[in-house]
Amino acid sequence: MFDKLDDILIHYEELMQELGNPSVTEDQNRFRRLMKEQADLAPLVETYTEYKKAKMAVEDSLTILDEENDEEMREMAKEELSDAKKQIEVLEQELKILLLPKDPNDDKNIILEIRAGAGGDEAALFAAELYRMYVNYSESQHWKVELISVNENGIGGFKEVVAMVTGKGAYSKLKYESGVHRVQRVPETESGGRIHTSTATVAVMPEAEDVDVVIEDKDCRIDVMRASGNGGQCVNTTDSAVRLTHIPTGIVIYSQTEKSQLQNKEKAFRLLRSKLYDMELEKRQNSEAEERRSQIGTGDRSEKIRTYNFPQGRVTDHRIKLTLYKIDSIMNGDITELLDSLIAADQAAKLAKVNENV
Repeated sequence: MFDKLDDILIHYEELMQELGNPSVTEDQNRFRRLMKEQADLAPLVETYTEYKKAKMAVEDSLTILDEENDEEMREMAKEELSDAKKQIEVLEQELKILLLPKDPNDDKNIILEIRAGAGGDEAALFAAELYRMYVNYSESQHWKVELISVNENGIGGFKEVVAMVTGKGAYSKLKYESGVHRVQRVPETESGGRIHTSTATVAVMPEAEDVDVVIEDKDCRIDVMRASGNGGQCVNTTDSAVRLTHIPTGIVIYSQTEKSQLQNKEKAFRLLRSKLYDMELEKRQNSEAEERRSQIGTGDRSEKIRTYNFPQGRVTDHRIKLTLYKIDSIMNGDITELLDSLIAADQAAKLAKVNENV
């Protein structure tokens, strides 16, 4: 591990020299690539530098204990030795995590798709609440949320909603949200006070670039129509809505949130690219079944991942057996503790796998 870290340190220094060269900005693509690489390596280099300082502190303390007779100095050296050893343990763990292979999609924007499942109108209301939860969380991260399409049920619920979330690290944080979310509560329409169980399915897909997926014109059919539903002024008076059909897969995408047909068409193609890319990722994950089992679920749409129990005020993530008794703040978008716990569990599982193979 340390040979690899020393090589990274040398490479980082060379990178910094390149970036310090005034001519580097002449090729903007190369400059952006170098800046991204520098930003990716910086946390690893900083942690390794701290680790080396802690190792040096251990050596200095041991030298003082060998050569010093003054009891007060020896006590100080023992204290510093103990602190440095503890720091080394923590930093070693951090370095192992930083050296784990990075998901190439982590920095990508996402397509968020939420569908009402079992439970009729109550499931649609829950789907709308989940959407608001993710919108509020995204705003707290300073990400931008753009609605692509929404199918409402008339009482404030969503049968289906699709949106794009744009922001650094959106996929790295939200990729663990794919799966079945279950709600347990007494619906407003329930006169007998009985608790009902409903579900909604969440899909989080990395946005695909043109280079990731090539779509042939001959494989697509585009139909233009008038938008329906509460689209706002003008949206329902022009043929601006777009239905895009991908003939080889049968995927149909409906985009109606923009007044311009061109903008709706562009959104539909962005969503289609991401869906095709996601299908390819799923195929790849299925062929790497062993590695897939070592991860916290990031793609199995049929997996029941979380329960929101309103009478008890709790939210339970079944994958990591974590229960939090703060359902109101979670539904308002405070999902940081849930996401951080999932990331930590995933890293721990991957580290355990690495240690098995050592």
